Amino acid sequence: MSKHKAKIAKIFEHPLSGNIDTTKLIHALEHYGAEVDMNKKHRAMIHLNGKEHSMVLSHRNELSKDAAVKLRHYLEEVGLTLDKL
Repeated sequence: MSKHKAKIAKIFEHPLSGNIDTTKLIHALEHYGAEVDMNKKHRAMIHLNGKEHSMVLSHRNELSKDAAVKLRHYLEEVGLTLDKL
């Protein structure tokens, strides 16, 4: 499994991992075609397949479990799931 696919896979794990590095996750999303814009309110705006998702970034550079669940639902909605990678 490639390192990018492994980062995306962490979003779909059960139980959900509590230490997902947001920087590496953003690079993995960009690798699969997402456009990511960072804003000054500690949010990453993810654009993929015509849909947009706002992801809250923490100061610790780790994705919260709540944010990971929201991202999982977004990825399922835009068709970026493990079986399609």
